[in-house]
Amino acid sequence: MDNGKYFFYYLFISWLVVFIGSWIMYVQYSTYTELCRGHDCRKIICDKYKTGVIDGSACSSLCAKESLYFGKCLSTKPNNQAKLGEQGNLSDLVNLILSFADGNKDGRVSLPEAKSAWALLQLEEFLLMVILQDKEHTPKLMGFCGDLYVMERVEYTSLYGITLPWIVELFIPSGFRRSMDQWFTPSWPRKAKIAIGLLEFVEDIFHGPYGNFLMCDTSAKNLGYNDKYDLKMMDMRKIVPEMNLKEIIKDRQCNSDLDCVYGTDCRTLCDQSKMRCTTEVIQPNLAKVCQLLKDYLLRGAPSDIQEELEKQLYLCIALKVTASQMEMEHSLLLNNLKTLLWKKISHTNDS
Repeated sequence: MDNGKYFFYYLFISWLVVFIGSWIMYVQYSTYTELCRGHDCRKIICDKYKTGVIDGSACSSLCAKESLYFGKCLSTKPNNQAKLGEQGNLSDLVNLILSFADGNKDGRVSLPEAKSAWALLQLEEFLLMVILQDKEHTPKLMGFCGDLYVMERVEYTSLYGITLPWIVELFIPSGFRRSMDQWFTPSWPRKAKIAIGLLEFVEDIFHGPYGNFLMCDTSAKNLGYNDKYDLKMMDMRKIVPEMNLKEIIKDRQCNSDLDCVYGTDCRTLCDQSKMRCTTEVIQPNLAKVCQLLKDYLLRGAPSDIQEELEKQLYLCIALKVTASQMEMEHSLLLNNLKTLLWKKISHTNDS
C-alpha cells in the first residue's frame, strides 16, 4: 500500500515538473517571438526614417538615440480608414490632426511628417485617440514615427482577472474561469472608481463634437487602469465611428441576426425580406458596459447600496437603441450609476 502511495506521489511530482517546464518554455518562446517581431518593426521604420521618407516626434528616440524600446509590434496591416465627412466640425478636426502631425513643433508639417500622419490615419484607433487626447481615460500619445505611435505606460492592462497560458485555459470551464477572474480584482471602492471612469468614457464618445463612436469589443482585456485606479482604454482598435460601421455592414448578406455582427458585440438585425443586414445597432455602448460591470461591481458591494446598484445595472443592460426616448434614458441611467457609486466612495481615500 505504501509503495502505491509513493508511486502516485512521484507520478504527480513528475507531471507537475513537466507542466511547469512546459509553461516556462512557452513564456520564453512567446517573449522571444514578440521581441523578434518588435526588432523587425523597428528596422523597417528606422530605415524609412534614415532615408528621409518619414519623420515624427518619436523617430529620433527610436532610431538615432535608441532610447525608446518596445517588445511587441502590432499588425502593420492598414485598418479601414476613418470616414470624416458629415462628422462634427471637419475643419476643427483637420487642425487637430495637423497640430499633432507637426512632430518637431516648428509651425509647419514637412512631407515626411505628413507621410507619417497619413499612415497613422489609416488606423481608426489613432484618430479616436487624437480626438480624445484631452479626456482623462484616453492614454496620452507620447509621439509617433511612421505608422508607429507611442502611448503612456499603463500599470494594469486588464480590468480584472489573471493571465494564464492558453494550454491551461483549455482545461478550465468557462463558468469557473469567470468566477476565478473576479477573485483577482482591487478592493470594492477602487473597483467603483474604475467603473466611474468607464462610464465617463462612454459619455465622452456618445454623440460628441466629432460624431458617435461605437464600442465593438467590450471586454475586460481592452481596459486597464493606473496606480491611482483611473481607468485607461488599452485597446481602441474596435471603437469605430458609427458612420463607418453603417458603411461596413449595410450590404452584408445575412440569413439570420447572427450574420450581422461587427467585432464581438456590435449587432444589427437581418432584414429577411432583403437578406441584408440593417445599419442600426441594437445595443448602445452603455448597455454593453453595464453587462461587463455587473459581476465586477456587485461582488463585494456594500449592503446598503447592493439592491439599488443591481436595479440600476439591470435597467442599464436592458437599454435599447430603438427606445423612443433613448438619449434621455441613456443620460439618466448613466448619471444615476455615477452618482450612486461616487456618493459611496467620495469620503474614502480611494476617491
